[in-house]
Parts: sequence; structure tokens; C-alpha cells
Amino acid sequence: MSKYMALYRKFRPQTFEDVKGQDHIVTTLQNQIKSDRIGHAYLFTGTRGTGKTTIAKILARTINCQNPKENGSPCMECDMCKAITAGNSMNVIEMDAASNNGVDSIRQIVEEVAYPPTEGKYKVYIIDEVHMLSIGAFNALLKTIEEPPSYVVFILATTEVHKIPITILSRCQRYDFHRISIDTIAARLQELMDKEGVQVEEKAIRYIAKAADGSMRDGLSLLDQCIAFYIGQTLTYDNVLKVLGAIDTEVFSRLLRNIINGQITDCIGIIEEIMTQGRDLNQFVNDFTWYLRNLMLLKSSDDMEDVLEMSSDNIALLKEEAQLVDTEVLMRYIQVLSALSNDIKYANQKRVLIEIALIKLCKPQMEQDISALNNRIANLEKKVEEGVPVVMAQAPASSGNASAPSVAPVKKEPLPAAMPEEVKQAAQNWSSILGRVPVNIKMYLKQATTVTVNEVGELVLIFDQMQGSENMAGDFVNRPEVIEEISKTVEDVIHKSVNIKVEINSSGVSSRSTHTDAVDYFANMGIEVEQDTE
Repeated sequence: MSKYMALYRKFRPQTFEDVKGQDHIVTTLQNQIKSDRIGHAYLFTGTRGTGKTTIAKILARTINCQNPKENGSPCMECDMCKAITAGNSMNVIEMDAASNNGVDSIRQIVEEVAYPPTEGKYKVYIIDEVHMLSIGAFNALLKTIEEPPSYVVFILATTEVHKIPITILSRCQRYDFHRISIDTIAARLQELMDKEGVQVEEKAIRYIAKAADGSMRDGLSLLDQCIAFYIGQTLTYDNVLKVLGAIDTEVFSRLLRNIINGQITDCIGIIEEIMTQGRDLNQFVNDFTWYLRNLMLLKSSDDMEDVLEMSSDNIALLKEEAQLVDTEVLMRYIQVLSALSNDIKYANQKRVLIEIALIKLCKPQMEQDISALNNRIANLEKKVEEGVPVVMAQAPASSGNASAPSVAPVKKEPLPAAMPEEVKQAAQNWSSILGRVPVNIKMYLKQATTVTVNEVGELVLIFDQMQGSENMAGDFVNRPEVIEEISKTVEDVIHKSVNIKVEINSSGVSSRSTHTDAVDYFANMGIEVEQDTE
């Protein structure tokens, strides 16, 4: 029986033309080779599985090729190309710094570079995971990597470039490897499956490409795993979800609706369902966060189809979901889940942490930050729109006498309406009123550029809006429940009822210099009204 070779090894690129997603690096290296401007030290850095070691081997093969092509690629037919590909060449020395990180390993390299190659042009040292070298090893390498013999080329590869001393970095040509796009990974996987004769659904390929997180090697490994589980069958999207422990978006849709409606029991039931199916909880949190991110982008703009990289059917379903929840609420959900994603990485009780987070999402009243307040306000508005009566919480009875009879609330007499002079006084004393309103409202009121009085005696709060942007502060203050809170605060100060009006100035000219109607009106009455109040 022949030994099976993993897909990422079987289809490892052998020439620059086979490399995908790193065109900026491939072009630069090919130009150096064609113009005979080979550097003495290269540093390849980037996330795992993006082609660092692969391109290092291609570069080593090309500069030693006996018959290189005009485009700067190896011929793959000469003795040197075949020897390097088979790993039998004495000209290419690979070292894993993770297991050879001491001074002795580097001293051995320093001694070897004194001898020229027995065949070929260059002696190439590829040091993988170079950031694992000790300080002593780096110091031992420093002088050699600065001024190596003309026939020596160093190629250092690392995923953590910040751990490499600056003295080493300054002596290397640095190449940053990008994360490979989902489209590029999906196209490569489909190409290889056509060569292998394996039937795979396009949706399944794209999900694997997304799960690869920018790594071509991870994508090939995941695809290899899925094919092995369903050997001889067409690999479907549902099969991929089962193998990778992922969850379909239908589950996320049900979970979101339960969160919006505050149905904690149903949310916990979905977690139980996920656990029973053996799904990975870390992946569940990440995928649900990504699902909410897509909803937020859809609500932010109408032309997000290209950004979301989804089918038109899925886009239509997401648009329907997006109508159920406000953008501010989605942002709170994402913040809570992002914090949860960090907490559960090394936690023993992942399920408990997820259940706590879901309870927080269902009950925003448990938190006191501004995002939770926006969530609560959105829930109240939804109930009012649906005609559900909202019962306000009452102060608890005195604990000193548990059997005390309930006291009927005292009906508050309506205050008389304020005269124009009194409204003007409230505008002039706005800073003292501002100090009495709740903190969550105060932070928005501070953004009012003008506080004035109109011709009918209303206290007007004007918010300037820049062109092409939204005025979140003005929209928030203009909510009925916020207006009511501000009115109560003004009434407590002047002991008269005052109508509050919010205006959004979108003219592009500051309201401090343009709002003069109320000034002229009260000037005719012998009342001076300041246009702006700090």
C-alpha cells in the first residue's frame, strides 16, 4: 500500500507561478533574480500557512537552477532543481529554530559558511521560526548575517517578527506575507479538487476557505479532513459543518430572535442543542459574532453584497433579520461576544460563560453602560410599537414594616406653563440644568451647539450635523423618553412646565451664527436672548 500524502504537501507550489495570494512578493523576487540583484539576507514574516517556507524553497531552487527561465522561475528539470526538490542538495540547509535555538547550532552554521558550495552558485540557509533563537544565538549570527560570503544567502522565516532583535531586522530585506483572501483560497481548493476528481459543493468550498482564516495550508488541511470523513461521496455544505463542528446560520437566526425577545430559556435550549451535537463552542461564539457583524454592515449601508461575500439568497435573509434590531443594539451584542471569545479560550467551563453572556444579552438592565441603556430603550420602543403596555418599576415598600398597608400614589398637580422670560432664564442657566440630568443623557446634551428660545416660548436645543454624517446625539435626545427626562429636570429648576424642542441643523453652517429668529422676536418684546450658551 502506498503511503498517502496530505494535500498541502502533495500540492505545495514548486515554482513562482503556483504561488497564490502573494503577488507583491513573487514579483519582487522574480525581478531581483532576472536582474541578478540577489540579496544576502531575507526575512519572511506573516501568519501561518501563507507560503513563507514554500517561497523560500522556490527562491533557493531558482538561484541555483542551471537553466532558469526568463521570467525568473526554475526549470524543474536540471539536476540542481531535482536535488533541491527531493531534499538531497547540500546547497540548501533547512533548520528549525524551535528545536535548534542554542548558540551551538548557530556556531555550526558560522563554521560551514566558510566553505563554498561544491555545485551550484549559492549556499542557502533557511531558518524557520527564527524568533525562537536565544539571545546568544542571535548574537552569534549577527556578524555572519551582516557580511556573509558572496555565495551565501540567509532566508529567515517567522510568525512573530516583533521578537526578533532590531540588529537582525536591520540587516535583512523584510517581506510581509498577507493573509490570503477567501476568493483566492476557494479558487485554489476548487482547482485541486478538479485535479483529484472529488465532487465538492461550491458553498462547502467557500465555508472551508472562510474557516482557513487567510491560511492556504489550513484550508487544504480542513478540506483533507472533510474528504476523508465522506470518502467517495460528494462533499456538501452540511457535511462540512458536521466535520468541522460548525453551525448553520438558521441556528443563529433562531438564537438572535430569542435574544431580542428576552427568551432566556429558549437561548439556553439552543446551547444544549449545540452541545448535544458536539459542536465546538469557541467556533460557535466566533461564528455568531461574525453573523452579527454581517447584520450590522447590512444596516449601515445598502451596497454591502460584495463586502459580505455571500449569495443573494443569504443576503435577502440577512436583510430580513437586520430589520429586527437597531445598530446600537447589534454593536452591544458584538462587544459582549468579543469579550466572551477572549474569556473562553482557556476556560474549563465554557458553557457556563456562554450562558452568562446570553443572559446579559437578553437582560440589558443588568448592566449600566450606555450601550445597555440604548438596548433597553430599543426594547421599550419595540413594545410600544407592538401595543404592549410598559409597566414602570415602583419604589419598594419600606422594610421597617413588612405588613404596612399599601399607600396610593399621590397625584402630582400639573405645573403652570413658563413665561417667555422664564424660558429665557432656563436657557441662560443651562449649565446648572445640565449638571442635574442623568449622566447617560448629559453626555449627549453636551453636543448641543445652541440653546435658545423660539417664537412660541419653547426651549430649543440645536445640534449641528456635518454633511454626509448622522447626528447620533440629536437623534438620541429627540426620543420622547429623553425629552421627558430633560423637561422634568428643567421643571425642578424653574418650577414651571417648559416644552423642549430638538432641531438638527444640516445646513453646514454653525447654528451659533445663523439662528436669529428667536432673538429678533424677543428683542421686540424687550427681552435679550443670548444665541449660544457654553
